[in-house]
Order: sequence, then C-alpha cells, then structure tokens
Amino acid sequence: MKITVCRKAHFNAAHRLYRKDWSDEKNETVFGKCNNPNFHGHNYELTVAVTGEVDAETGYVMDMKVLSDIIEKEVEEPFDHKNLNLDVPEFANLIPTAEHIAYVIWHKLRKAIREDLELEVTLYETARNFVKYNGL
Repeated sequence: MKITVCRKAHFNAAHRLYRKDWSDEKNETVFGKCNNPNFHGHNYELTVAVTGEVDAETGYVMDMKVLSDIIEKEVEEPFDHKNLNLDVPEFANLIPTAEHIAYVIWHKLRKAIREDLELEVTLYETARNFVKYNGL
C-alpha cells in the first residue's frame, strides 16, 4: 500500500525579484513592490510530502525524524534568516520567486531522499499564495 507522509517546516527569508538585464522601469512594471531595492521578507511555510510503500518491518514510509533532519539541513539552515539573493548560492543567477524557491528546495531534498520515494513540496509565501512542485 502506498501512503504519503508529510512534514511541515518554516523559514524566514528576504528577497528581491528583479532581472539584472532589465531596466529599473521594466523591473518595477513586472515585479512591482517585490522589486524593492532594499528587499522584503516572508515567513515561508513548507510542507514536504513523501509517498511510497509502507515498510512491512517498520510500518514507515520514511522515518519522520530522518525527514525532519533532512529538511533542517537542506532547507532551514541554509535559508532561514537569509537574504536569498545574496546569501544562497542557488539564487546567484536565479530570481527567487516562490516557483524557483520550491524548485531549488525539491532538488536539494531529492538528493537526500531515497529515489523509490515520490517527493512533492508545497511552499507558502503567504497564507494565500503557494506553489507545489513534484519534479515534473
């Protein structure tokens, strides 16, 4: 039987949405307030969903403590209380939109979670705005 186990996490981070190759006017038109040159922050909420067969011996799809430790190492430590544009190498040349943040998180987690398990991340930038990514 396949079951999905989920773990929630959060991190606080600042970012600025802009393209270096665009004029200030175009960045302002496209990204609005999110283009603030002094950055702005969010209290991101993350849900990591792992789907797989339940192990007959342990009763687990994945040990939740192991999943928690992976999220802490791969997401919370490198992202929490950081400026994503300046402090997180993955965003040196990638606009830190919610879509791109979810993509980066998924890839960081994918490397640490068994390949036979399905992975999906849901990232809430605000209570009303969220994105999901499952590798497709």
